Amino acid sequence: MLKVGLTGGIGAGKSEVSRLLVSYGAVLVDADRIAREVVEPGTPGLAAVVEAFGAGILTPEGTLDRPALGSLVFSDPERLATLNGIVHPLVGARSAELEAAAGADAVVIHDVPLLTENGLAPLYDLVVVVDATPETQLDRLVRLRGMTEAEARARMAVQATREQRLAVADLVIDNDGPLEALEPQVRKVWAELTERAAG
Repeated sequence: MLKVGLTGGIGAGKSEVSRLLVSYGAVLVDADRIAREVVEPGTPGLAAVVEAFGAGILTPEGTLDRPALGSLVFSDPERLATLNGIVHPLVGARSAELEAAAGADAVVIHDVPLLTENGLAPLYDLVVVVDATPETQLDRLVRLRGMTEAEARARMAVQATREQRLAVADLVIDNDGPLEALEPQVRKVWAELTERAAG
């Protein structure tokens, strides 16, 4: 099994890269998706988050109100640390279960947005970074995700810098250009990953 950490700044295009890798045969362990699963209604994770932040972070239906929670934690490093202290261990445990089920010859892609920030690079056989300039990230967040420029800049500011991400990369996928320039690069990376997994 080859354990690959996949990361990139918000708006860099990591989701598209992971989608392509899965289409080639990779097993995906998506930290963001798991982070949502572990705080679904009825989970111990959601109960712990409510205990830490109050019932005001719930929608009337009893699900997690992500924008409300985000507005509390993204501007307050201490509260963000509290949230991460609840969610990260749950995500880690579920990720380990999924990886164990993947099979001995699998290429397992761990899609981890905060890989660099949390010093997780050593957990993987290699790290792939999806790279884009901050200008491109900002443009995508505003144009494609409907964020205000201030919201986008705030999200980018709490993440690692481009230089910090590139410093932990074994392989870099340049996603500063159009979508059609991405696919050939991802296919090349996949060839390298399968070769390493076989070796």
